[in-house]
Amino acid sequence: MSSSSPVSVPASIAERLADARARIDATARDAGRDPDAVTLVAVTKTQPWGRVKAILDAGQAVFGENRVQEADSRWGAPEAAGHSVELRLIGPLQTNKAEAALARFDIIETLDRERLAEALARAADKLGKRPRVLIQVNTGEEPQKAGLAPRDADVFIARAREVHGLAVEGLMAIPPVEEAAGPHFALLAKIARRNELPVLSMGMSGDFETAIRFGATHVRLGTALFGARDAD
Repeated sequence: MSSSSPVSVPASIAERLADARARIDATARDAGRDPDAVTLVAVTKTQPWGRVKAILDAGQAVFGENRVQEADSRWGAPEAAGHSVELRLIGPLQTNKAEAALARFDIIETLDRERLAEALARAADKLGKRPRVLIQVNTGEEPQKAGLAPRDADVFIARAREVHGLAVEGLMAIPPVEEAAGPHFALLAKIARRNELPVLSMGMSGDFETAIRFGATHVRLGTALFGARDAD
């Protein structure tokens, strides 16, 4: 049977998952860290259900989704029923979708502005569910990318906690693709330490081992698990 046969897909994804977990464990140990302190987040953007089911069957339980509507269509579908998963929103969130995001996701990783904090607080009051959030920091201050400028992070973290009553657990960042990731991860870790935030969501398929060395607690992997993503 050729390697392109559909029945080979689950095995391939299971193997990729096992390899990613092995690399996470080895890197954590080399850095003097407990491998269990690093969570693999499978990024399922645009992935068909067959591939998601394959990684579920291989034991993956933590998933990152980029859009509220796509997450609703995937995880609200009948075939997803019965699967116990943690869902993390890792894409930009519009204020008018704050309530829907809070209803669907366990953790929102992309809080980055005052209006969104206000919207999440209102949604929390309405739904009776306090959102767990990470604050996205634009470490490279790239104009096309979401996230706070590093210089604004401390004040915003305090306001999110004290004014809006949000459960801020940590920080998230996506370094510039054309720059070395290490300095950006170091900057994010420094901001987290001075604000006593334990969670660092940083590192993707191309740089997650570097991120672990700088203290990542969550690494977001898509291509490493599923291969190159089809064009949107």
